Amino acid sequence: MSQFPEAKQLFTTVTEDGKSILSIEPYDVPEPREHEVVVRMEAVPINPSDLGLLTAAANMDTVRSETVDGHPALMGKVVTIVGGEMYRTHRVMPAGMCVPLPEGALAKEGASLFVNPMTAQGFINTMRAEGHEALVHTAAASNLGQMLAKLCLKEGVDLVAIVRSDEQKKILTDIGLTHVIDSSKDDFMKQLIAALAETGATLGFDAIGGGKMASYILTAMEKAAAVRGAEFSVYGSTTNKQVYIYGRLDTGETILGGGLGLYWGVGGWLLTPHLEKVGGERMMEMRKYAVEERNGIFNSDYSSEISLMDMIDPEIAKGYEKKATGEKVLVNPSL
Repeated sequence: MSQFPEAKQLFTTVTEDGKSILSIEPYDVPEPREHEVVVRMEAVPINPSDLGLLTAAANMDTVRSETVDGHPALMGKVVTIVGGEMYRTHRVMPAGMCVPLPEGALAKEGASLFVNPMTAQGFINTMRAEGHEALVHTAAASNLGQMLAKLCLKEGVDLVAIVRSDEQKKILTDIGLTHVIDSSKDDFMKQLIAALAETGATLGFDAIGGGKMASYILTAMEKAAAVRGAEFSVYGSTTNKQVYIYGRLDTGETILGGGLGLYWGVGGWLLTPHLEKVGGERMMEMRKYAVEERNGIFNSDYSSEISLMDMIDPEIAKGYEKKATGEKVLVNPSL
């Protein structure tokens, strides 16, 4: 008999007739092997990337509820971990993947200490490695965006933040950012070009993915290069311009227009390959810094805390599936 008879896990199942089912089912916690520990899950964030597997392309308007068929190294420690399959009450992990939090820290302080803090640091790693001097970021009032804004301010890195409303702009200006551009305004491109000309930003990270945002950024970078007096030829400026797409808030096609010149790139950026590229020593430095700044630069605020059972409540599911700014949800599987 399992030593954790109460253990449960969230499962996503797609049936042959095209239905997507979220269910909470018993979970047989495996016996930990040597160098592994059992972690009781008390705080797990719902990130937009998680929803790609959780709800995928499901039509949330039709959602409804139905009934369907010995390692003491970290004993008692509150730890932060990463590894997927976290929507369960218990998770067996290699001890080396568990980062203990300081004495007295709450579980929720470690819930969002991997993906967003490591991504924010990864953006700056990439900027420096590729020889850029400043950054552009879209969907910039998000949880990640606020972390990146605080980190850039501390590191002295100029950041041009693109948002979609006055409310989102205020979030970032209150943090202290100078260059916050609202894409919903008629003078968006004019303001973007001016900010890029002032900062010299030639590297962008785009969370939107679909549509024309990447094209707008590259076009504005090319025009900003002219303002800054860059050398031009029939091929455009000699200024290297790069946009990395790291999210798909818009799942449509990425559309690139003209006026970009010929010295530019659009690519994908993913955290795990980045960490493999920077190596274990740098990764551990990043993890350590994330823990140190868990209540500072990398603090996460949650609009609500829900249980595993709440995750399959139709109305609650519609809420967290919206991926709305300022409405980050924390799952507490122990509830």
